[in-house]
Amino acid sequence: MTTGCGCGGGNGGSGGCGSSAKAPVIEVEVEVPLEPELIASSEQEWPIISVNGVSVTPESMALELQYHPAESREEAVYLAARALVIRELLQQRIAELGLAVEIAAGENEEEAATRLLLEREVKVPECDEPTCVRYFENNRGRFHSAPLLAVRHILLECAPDDAEARHQAHGQAEVLLLSLEENPGRFAELAVKYSACPSKAQGGSLGQVSKGQTVPELERQLFTLAPGLAGKPLESRYGWHVISVDQRIEGQPLPYEAVAVAIRTQLQQGVWQKALVQYLQTLIGAADIRGIALQGADSPLVQ
Repeated sequence: MTTGCGCGGGNGGSGGCGSSAKAPVIEVEVEVPLEPELIASSEQEWPIISVNGVSVTPESMALELQYHPAESREEAVYLAARALVIRELLQQRIAELGLAVEIAAGENEEEAATRLLLEREVKVPECDEPTCVRYFENNRGRFHSAPLLAVRHILLECAPDDAEARHQAHGQAEVLLLSLEENPGRFAELAVKYSACPSKAQGGSLGQVSKGQTVPELERQLFTLAPGLAGKPLESRYGWHVISVDQRIEGQPLPYEAVAVAIRTQLQQGVWQKALVQYLQTLIGAADIRGIALQGADSPLVQ
């Protein structure tokens, strides 16, 4: 059983059920075949992969596998193998160029060398002001301050993997909801009696809740609600919530000046990602890669 709901709703009634990460080499979406193609004779064997004659070992794939959760073992192995192939290509290019590495704070030698390589070989133009303004004008609906909700809840707590407890908690939440529909004034009383959240000390009040303060699965439901008692219990990893929205303050349109930096960062990141994918595809296209099918580029990006 979890302890509390992580809402921060005790101690004054502010906050919501709160949302609570080694990355494999470089995470980018390189264009690949629709179906992963690996050379392996059974699910128990690792594919036989090499990059310009250098083998990708089963041991390295087994270690990398943990960073690539997927619906099937085949897909996870493919993603792990792809990441290791990209890593090997980058390391071979670093060695080919003979880069002199200066390690910055928080980096190891490999990370520093990869950063230096990409700084040297992946050049992207800066997004200018007219481009950012045009993006803002074409996407005004996206730039609003987040709405605020004044929320009360009753948490019927249960473990996420306990199906029977979940079923019982949902039934209890439905009963409480029916009772509150008949007599909304009993919310605080029922919160004190039944809620597993510390906010019960404030009659279930979470205070004002904005986006990012609740766990994602609850937030997606919560911010669709109109003021008043929610018509059905809402489910989260912590259990079932009986919700009352006492007030909803809609977000307001933001001026360009308030979002200019965020727009520039977003657009620049998109340009960087495209340039990086193109660079990696160029390395793939020029390499002798065996045992895995990846999409490469025919013409070299970097001379």
